[in-house]
Amino acid sequence: MRLISFKMMLQATAVLALLLAATGPLRAQTRAETLRYVTGASVNTLDPNIPGATRESFAVSLSTYDRLVSFGRKQLNGKWVFDLEKITGELAESYDVSPDGLKITFHLRKDAKFQDGSPVTAEDVKWSLDRAVTAPVLGKNQLLTGSLTSADQFKVIDPLTFEVALPKPDKLALPNLAVVYPIIINSKVAKQHATAEDPWAMAWLKEHTAGSGAYAVESFKPGEQVILKRNEGWNRGTADKAAFFKRVIVQSVPEPATRANLVERGDADLVIDLQASDVQSLEAKAKLKVISTPQYNAVTFVSMNNQIPPFDNVNVRRAIAFALPYDDMFKAALFGRGAPLFGATWEAGKPPNGGYPIPQPVKVDLDKAREYLKAAGLPEGFATTFSFNVGQASTAEPMAALVKESLGKIGIKVDIQKLPDAQMSTQINEKKLPFFIEGIVAWLPSTDYFYRNFYIGNQRWNYSSINHPELTAIAQEARFEPNKVKYEEDGRKLNAIHFSEMPQIPLWQPNQDAVMAPSVEGYTYQFHRQVDYRDLSRK
Repeated sequence: MRLISFKMMLQATAVLALLLAATGPLRAQTRAETLRYVTGASVNTLDPNIPGATRESFAVSLSTYDRLVSFGRKQLNGKWVFDLEKITGELAESYDVSPDGLKITFHLRKDAKFQDGSPVTAEDVKWSLDRAVTAPVLGKNQLLTGSLTSADQFKVIDPLTFEVALPKPDKLALPNLAVVYPIIINSKVAKQHATAEDPWAMAWLKEHTAGSGAYAVESFKPGEQVILKRNEGWNRGTADKAAFFKRVIVQSVPEPATRANLVERGDADLVIDLQASDVQSLEAKAKLKVISTPQYNAVTFVSMNNQIPPFDNVNVRRAIAFALPYDDMFKAALFGRGAPLFGATWEAGKPPNGGYPIPQPVKVDLDKAREYLKAAGLPEGFATTFSFNVGQASTAEPMAALVKESLGKIGIKVDIQKLPDAQMSTQINEKKLPFFIEGIVAWLPSTDYFYRNFYIGNQRWNYSSINHPELTAIAQEARFEPNKVKYEEDGRKLNAIHFSEMPQIPLWQPNQDAVMAPSVEGYTYQFHRQVDYRDLSRK
């Protein structure tokens, strides 16, 4: 049995006091009507578009603001996950796509109201989307992946009808309107707080809301706690009714063991960011509900900078791919909690499908690794650094030790570097790291989206700095390919190039382990890897 330290008990008691204080004035409200959610990070802004916004801030904004549309959900290996292919109305009662794919017309709900009681109009939609593509906000770069780049594309037809024009048909235009950033803001309220220096009211909206969502903000202590109260007039849920919980308390608890203790004691209802060892321990006790979902839109990988010697040599990259101790790494880093992307068998050496990511036909084979090093002209090996983010230490540190040990067997001497977050980010930006571990996530996980965002151009997210003209051309062409058979063919070609070039090595898709009270229901794995409080209820 895991022993609880005195320090951790004190931390848990302090957090519990804060949780109780949050509901102190609400004694008449039963415990069942309040959702208590603890997280290791924090909510640092109420506007998800503010640069530096945390994922926890994204979760709060999904509940306090509506968007025109939202994703449906589907079952994946028996677990509920978001469905990229199913777009349903949120503020839009319905929408139409023109036969040529160049216009999307949204018909707004007649009864939709902002939390101050004023109606939601097409003018509010126009102002909000203009802001998303014009202001210096996070949504700007995201929406361009769906060809949404200019305020000129947005048109008010009448108070309840709104039109989006596209330069060419783009399969990601509609899904982009369902992600975190294109929130619909009460433009009249926002304009009252705008200034000449801040025409989009970014400063005010960072700490205030002007939305129409399922919850209103009752109190906000940046970095510590947010309390949300139910908007009784909200009816955009799947059952056309208000959200289940009357209140949601989002509490920042940095110590993972304290979070585990709180949910085990019943003082918190839900947590999604525990260490794998704590999840395994709680699952074994069988007192809580644990829903483990592989993050099917995320990938953890070992990356090699294709422009820095000796990793500019494809045979060096191949040698690394056959020298990694995959099974041992998977167990040491994640206790096996996730979906492995190694050890596959490709018939005739060809990708089995055009999806991304797909399990790779690699496994530890030191003899083959030595052959590749010899072909690279480095039979005696070489020396390199292997870096990871200090924030990933709980999973990356044991994995790095195994990498060092295994590569040492083929003559590659590894110096492990555990870098602070800011330094790691800077060196990735400046393309200075030769060999490192990182992760990627795609909110819109289509094959072309992954390749266009993570394998093309001289930009931060091209971690491997690969410059492959054929891969670039196919990925850009696939973006606008309407024929599903041709799109699948393009995906297979991209996957074949990826395996041949081995710019980086996909390892696994880690689980998102949601640990919750047995009474909590409705948990769905969402694209932004946070909880959507609107999904949840208590039986």
